[in-house]
Amino acid sequence: MRVVDLHCDTLYKKVTRSVPLDHPDNEVRFETPAGSHKLQCCAIWLPDTFSGDRAEQTVFAAAEQLKAECQRLGISLLSPGASCRQAFEANGNTVYFTVENGSALNGKLENVGRFAALGVRMMTLTWNAANLIGDGADAENPKGLTRFGRAAVAEMEKHGIIVDISHASEPLFYDVAANTRLPFVASHSDTFPVTPHRRNLTDGQIKVIIDRGGLFGLNFHNAFLNSDPESASVYDIIRHAEHFLSLGGENSLCFGSDFDGGVLPRDFCDSRVYYRVYELFLQQNYKESLIRKIFFDNALNFFENFDNSIRML
Repeated sequence: MRVVDLHCDTLYKKVTRSVPLDHPDNEVRFETPAGSHKLQCCAIWLPDTFSGDRAEQTVFAAAEQLKAECQRLGISLLSPGASCRQAFEANGNTVYFTVENGSALNGKLENVGRFAALGVRMMTLTWNAANLIGDGADAENPKGLTRFGRAAVAEMEKHGIIVDISHASEPLFYDVAANTRLPFVASHSDTFPVTPHRRNLTDGQIKVIIDRGGLFGLNFHNAFLNSDPESASVYDIIRHAEHFLSLGGENSLCFGSDFDGGVLPRDFCDSRVYYRVYELFLQQNYKESLIRKIFFDNALNFFENFDNSIRML
């Protein structure tokens, strides 16, 4: 199996509860068979209840623990400036360090450069509430980027940290589109027309991401997949994929499972579901070339193009 997954919260369990990355109860499984290639984006989630100081300190602690865990397990941790595609092709398991919630910056623009030096390659601007950057999906009377938020986004582009708008409010999303030069991503969001949840993307947002050459990662959380979460199943992944593709998302669609951070549907329990999803795509008469795009090529192409764009700024 060859797959890139844009989002999981397994690292949060390690940092806050000392659960090792290879614990058998984790939904992310790193022990892949010989010949398999997996690039897993591991986010350190910073809940909205964390103070700015605590959020900032947690990122540095997470970087140290992720490095130690990858060394212990023989997993390749993507270093600053390294090529995702080369790492993916060379290693059975590769980890890509990300941050979930820009509150981690703690109001300090200099933290963008510090995080980049740690190996952070992608960061959501918010979680669900408002922070110093802008408003999340649950904010009342939501607004877009603050003055600090505009400066932070510019600094992220300067240092090669991908802007992630999962969890953003709609005004924040469109402010990001207006105030960025590079493509951005929704690492773990589904489609609003299929499941009208505030965390899912409208057709207008999806089209903006496609037009900008960005990515959207299919989220496996049951309430995002199905309006009746108890009825959610692996087949809902196909429903959302079909909608993304119907809007022209062939080169933007990938996965952002939210493993170890969401609630999975009743009919699967961990990342081994990718084998089943692959078979379902085949049963739906998806071409092998399109399946490869969704499973890994779209993400790897994006990362490669993004890195090239940074060099040209």
